[in-house]
Amino acid sequence: MANAKFPTARPVRVGVDTGGTFTDFVCEFDNRLHVLKLPSTPADPSTAIFAGLNRIAELAGVKLSDIEVVHGTTVGTNALLQRRGARTALITTRGFEDVLAIGRQARPELYNLDAVRPPALVPDSLRFGVRERIAASGEVLEALEDNELDALAAKLEAAQVESVAISLLFSFVHPEHESRIAESISALNIPVSISHQILPEYREYERTSTVAINACLQPLMGSYLKKLAVRAPKLRVMQSSGGSISAAAAADEPVRTILSGPAGGVVGALRAARSAGLENIVTFDMGGTSTDVALCDRAGLRMTNEAVVAGLPVAVSVMDIHTVGAGGGSIARVDEGGSLRVGPESAGADPGPACYGRSRLPTVTDAHLVLGHFGGSGLLGGEFPLDGQRAREAISMLAAEMSKAAGRKVSITDAAQGVISVVNTNMERALRSISVERGYDPREFALLPFGGAGGLHAIDLAIALRIPRVIAPTSAGALSAMGVVTADVVKDLSRTVMLEVAPGIDKKLETAFKELEQIAVGALRKEGFSESKQRRERSLAARYKGQSFELNIESPKGGSENIAASFHRAHQARYGYAQESDVVEIVSTKLRSIGIVKQFKEPRILGSRKSAWAKPHSSGVAYFDGTEHRIGIYQRDDLGAGMKLRTPCIVTEYSATTLIPEGAKARVDLFGNLIIELRDSKKSSSGRVARA
Repeated sequence: MANAKFPTARPVRVGVDTGGTFTDFVCEFDNRLHVLKLPSTPADPSTAIFAGLNRIAELAGVKLSDIEVVHGTTVGTNALLQRRGARTALITTRGFEDVLAIGRQARPELYNLDAVRPPALVPDSLRFGVRERIAASGEVLEALEDNELDALAAKLEAAQVESVAISLLFSFVHPEHESRIAESISALNIPVSISHQILPEYREYERTSTVAINACLQPLMGSYLKKLAVRAPKLRVMQSSGGSISAAAAADEPVRTILSGPAGGVVGALRAARSAGLENIVTFDMGGTSTDVALCDRAGLRMTNEAVVAGLPVAVSVMDIHTVGAGGGSIARVDEGGSLRVGPESAGADPGPACYGRSRLPTVTDAHLVLGHFGGSGLLGGEFPLDGQRAREAISMLAAEMSKAAGRKVSITDAAQGVISVVNTNMERALRSISVERGYDPREFALLPFGGAGGLHAIDLAIALRIPRVIAPTSAGALSAMGVVTADVVKDLSRTVMLEVAPGIDKKLETAFKELEQIAVGALRKEGFSESKQRRERSLAARYKGQSFELNIESPKGGSENIAASFHRAHQARYGYAQESDVVEIVSTKLRSIGIVKQFKEPRILGSRKSAWAKPHSSGVAYFDGTEHRIGIYQRDDLGAGMKLRTPCIVTEYSATTLIPEGAKARVDLFGNLIIELRDSKKSSSGRVARA
C-alpha cells in the first residue's frame, strides 16, 4: 500500500480477510483498489484488524468509524474445529434427545474396527426432551403443556447453560411449539437458536446439528462482532454462501459464516475470471495454513446444503468448497515409517516458518526459499524479510532425517524439492475430488490460483491435471479480501414442500416462493436496500420419488413438464443416467435474495509501446525440476498489457509470487492478469510427466 495519503473523497470501503498467517485488507477508494497485508494475531484477530483499519483511516484522512467494513472471518470455524464454543443446551421432542449422537449410518473409516467417533456437540446431560409431537402433515399429535415449559426453564437455569438450541420434530410445518419454548425461556437472557427460523427443512439430524452449531457459536461470535462494531459500526460479515450480511444478522446466525473467508476467495476468483473472459475455472486458494479449491462453470458459484465441517453436518447453503491442510506454513517431517509427510499441522503466524525468524520448523515456505523461488526478496514487497540462513538450517535438519530413513545421502535441495512434491500431491488430490471425481474434464477448465502461495504451485498442479491454462490475477494474495469487499448482500431462504411434479403444481410453488420473497424483501430493506436494488433467484431441491437425496435445479418457467425435464438433465449430468418414467418430487423451494452492492469499474492497465517482450527487473538462480537455472525476475507493476515473459521466470508482487517453468507461455492481458498457456509443457517443476 502506498504511503501517500488518498484523496479526500468519500466513502471508503474495506474488505478484511483473516487468515492463519496474514490478515488481508483491500480498500476500495475512488474506484481504485489498495492492498495491505499484516501478520495475523491468532490470540485476538481483532488486534491485526484494527491495526490495518487504523492505518487505512490515517492514509484516507477519515475516521475509522466512517469506514464501511466487510469482514471474512475464521472465528466461528476455528471455534468449531477446536470445540471451544459456548456451553449449549438442546431442546427437542422427547424420545429424540440422542439424534446428535446417533447421526447417520455413514462411516468415514469403513475398515477401521477401532474408529472413535467425536463426541456430540451437545453432551447428554444438556439434551432435554419435552412432551409434544407434530406429525409430518403439521397435525398436533400431542400438545405442548405449560407445566412442561416451567420445568424446562428451571432445568436450564440449574444447568447454567450459555446458549440454547431448539429443534423439535416437524417444527418447519408447525412452528408454534418452538416459538412458545423460546418465549418461555426468554427471561434467562441467553441466546436462543430456533430451527424453524434458521433451517425450516426436513431431516431432523442435519437440522438439529445445524441449529446446535449455531447456538454453540452465538455467544462467541456475538462478543467478537460486538467488539469490532464498537469501533467499526458500518460492519458487514461474509457468509459461506458468497454474500455478506449485517453484523447483527451474523451474530444471530453465525452458522452461516463458518466458510466465510474461503467463500470470499471464490467470489474474487470468479470476478477475476470474468475480467479475463473465462467461465469455466477451478479456483485454488493456498494460504499459510490450508488450501481451498472449488469449481465454477457457466452456472457460476456452486452451492451445497450437504457440507461437513469438523465432522458435523451443516445444512445451510454454503459454497461447494473442498479444504485440505496444506499451506505455506505446513510443517514437514519424517514419520515412523521413514516417509516424508507435509501437514496438516501448520506453523501458522506464530511462530511461523523457520524463515520468519521465530522457529526452527521446516515448512513449505522454507522449501521454496531454499529453492530460490522468491526471487531473492522477502514478502510484501520487501516489508517482510525472510531469513534464508534459518530456512536452510531447518531444511538441512529435515534432509538429515530423510537421509537416515533412506540409507543414502539426501541433499538440501532434494529435501526441499521433496517437500514441494508431497504438498503438491495432497493438493492435486483435492483438485481431483472437485473435478474428475464429479464428472468434469479438467482440460475444459482454467486454473485460477490465489492466496500468498497459490502462484508457487499452480503450474505443477495444472500440468498434473492436464489443465491447459493458468490465470494468475493481480493482487492474488489478497483476492479473498477483494471478493469480500465486492460481494453483494445475500439472504438464503428455504422451505420444505414435498410436492410431486404434476399438472397444477405451479400455483403451489408460486405461493411458496411468494411467502419466501415477502420475508426476503423485508430483511433486505432492513439492510438498506430498496426493492429496485434487490434481485431474487429461485431454485428447487428435487429428486426421483424414493431417493434419499436431492439435486438443486433452477426453477424453470413453463409448468411441470419443464421442471421434470430440467431435473432429468441435471440427474443425467451428475450421475450419467436419467429415469424419465419415474415421478419427480420437489423436496424444498429455495430463494436466494440479493441486495446489489455498487461495484467499481474494472481497472485496465497500460499497454506496452515498445517490445512485446517484457524486460526482467533482475535475474537470479532457482531450481526447477531439480536442476539449477538462471532465471529472469519480473515485477508485476512493471508489466504492461500485451507483454510476453521469457520462461523460466519468477513474477513478484506485493501480495504473491508466481513461479513459471520453462516451456510455459506467459502474457499479460488488459486487466493485468497473467495468462499462462501450458499446452506445450511436458514436465512440471518437480519433474512429473503430465497425466490424465
